[in-house]
Amino acid sequence: MTDVQPPRPIGRTRDARSGPRAPVLDVVIPVYNEETDLGPCVRRLHANLTGTFPYPFRITVADNASTDATLDVARALAAELPEVAVLHLDEKGRGGALRAAWTASDATVLAYTDVDLSTDLAALLPLVAPLLSGHSDLAIGTRLSDGARVVRGAKREWISRSYNLLLRGTLAAHFSDAQCGFKAIRKDVAEQVLPLVRDTGFFFDTELLVLAQRAGLRIHEVPVDWVDDPDSRVDIRATAAADLKGIARLAQGAITGRPSLIALRAQFGRGPLPPPIPGVPRGLPRQLARFAIVGVLSTLAYLALYAVLRPGTGAQPANLMALLLTAVGNTAVNRRLTFGVRGRAHAVRHQFQGILIFALGLGMTSSSLVVLNRVEQHPSRALEMGVLVVTNLAATLVRFVLMRGWVFRAAH
Repeated sequence: MTDVQPPRPIGRTRDARSGPRAPVLDVVIPVYNEETDLGPCVRRLHANLTGTFPYPFRITVADNASTDATLDVARALAAELPEVAVLHLDEKGRGGALRAAWTASDATVLAYTDVDLSTDLAALLPLVAPLLSGHSDLAIGTRLSDGARVVRGAKREWISRSYNLLLRGTLAAHFSDAQCGFKAIRKDVAEQVLPLVRDTGFFFDTELLVLAQRAGLRIHEVPVDWVDDPDSRVDIRATAAADLKGIARLAQGAITGRPSLIALRAQFGRGPLPPPIPGVPRGLPRQLARFAIVGVLSTLAYLALYAVLRPGTGAQPANLMALLLTAVGNTAVNRRLTFGVRGRAHAVRHQFQGILIFALGLGMTSSSLVVLNRVEQHPSRALEMGVLVVTNLAATLVRFVLMRGWVFRAAH
């Protein structure tokens, strides 16, 4: 059940003879128990849009089952400001609130921002401009691309980067920041893609973007200035568990072809680009195949070097030197063969990033040797080599995800 309080006639300029004008932009603020922050947020957003946005706009407060005075505050704001509307839902969930508000809206462009306004509103016009022009279908604020300026703790930074890296490795996501609370979509696109999105919580954003990318829609990214809200009440553990389930569901859908994106691609998808330059590999399957070949050769080279160095240096030094030598070669070969990067541009940076990945692999293999020697005081050489092979395979998988999503991201 929803309780909708329609806005008054809106627009920066009004003509009594023409009657109410439909908004060009509808900015939704999904809220749950935000009685303290809602008023300052709406007034600040309203002042920004009044001073910078040249078309009629609406601000919709989407209250999803608040148990405090949030709904009363929202209705008071709607009575005070003509451009404010209120939508009340009886069930929690940011995704459900956005779906309901965007579906009910009559605006040309639909957007949303978090109530804490962590994102600088100077990015709002650049966010919606490509949608108004028809150049793009969706637009997202990103905290993880060049030009963004972010203030937040190391823990949340690590979580955000790890999550988006996971999306690139598992779902081949090309967008840089799935969870920034600052996004927009054209109304005609939303009408077609929203029915395909199943999640009603925080994974809603990710699912929307993944389906849009698979359908060939153009996603515009805007680097933003973003300051972390220290009072954030997001349950990180529960959100992470829900995100992992959502990722697994989308990965399964990619295999089974569900949901079908044929109609969406036919209506909005971009046409194919000209054929790629011969010899330059593109696409995940080809990259995986070539990376696997390089990985097998690297593992064989590593084992050969380890076997040669082990008698004279000991297990850990032999592991270090063998990994370091093969890591340099592995990065160079994958740079050219797997990801199609030629020339000397950024070669030093790529090798430096490869060394960092090597350090991670070293930690994994060294730890496996430590564990083995604690479990088995005098392990046989065959058992030692077997443990290293298994650990190297795991390190190789991690190396591919990092190379594709971080080191050579621009190559694909």
